[in-house]
Amino acid sequence: MARPSLRRRLLALILGLTAVAWLALGKPDLSMILNGTLAGLVAITAPCSVVTPAGSMLIGLIAGVLVVYAVLFFDKVKLDDPVGALSVHLVNGVFGTLAVGLFATDGGLFYGGGGGRLLTQFYGVAAFGALVFPLSLAAWFALKMTMGIRVSQEEEIEGLDVGEHGIEAYPGFAPTREARAEVI
Repeated sequence: MARPSLRRRLLALILGLTAVAWLALGKPDLSMILNGTLAGLVAITAPCSVVTPAGSMLIGLIAGVLVVYAVLFFDKVKLDDPVGALSVHLVNGVFGTLAVGLFATDGGLFYGGGGGRLLTQFYGVAAFGALVFPLSLAAWFALKMTMGIRVSQEEEIEGLDVGEHGIEAYPGFAPTREARAEVI
């Protein structure tokens, strides 16, 4: 039996992401599907040289599911991430790093290598988190104290695309009265 082409594998991935988004959100969501595709790319970055093609497809599928539920989680805890960057890059970067320890053909947990490689990957994730989190807090605090990290209320209502870039990214879009009230 011939291996499916890359085009067919991508189509299967996109259809799978559409189904997950539809089940989780009650409707297909193009931005969620695109973020799922990006999440698959982020997640396969670390293990790309040590996994099989089937393993890479499974990693991409898991990443697509993770991104949907991570976006919902960050929304629920009211973390401001309107484009899902944390879900795509943080959540699936961590997953991809751990996927090395799970899916590596030489020493991965799913290939009989035990948990040693997974534990090493976990320690790496924890070490980078322990370094980056406080440094990020310090950097954001310094920015907040010096130049500020918020835009004016008017600019937020009008849209940052106009204020920051001088263009309207979504012509004809008018926020609802409820959306304007939330900002105020």
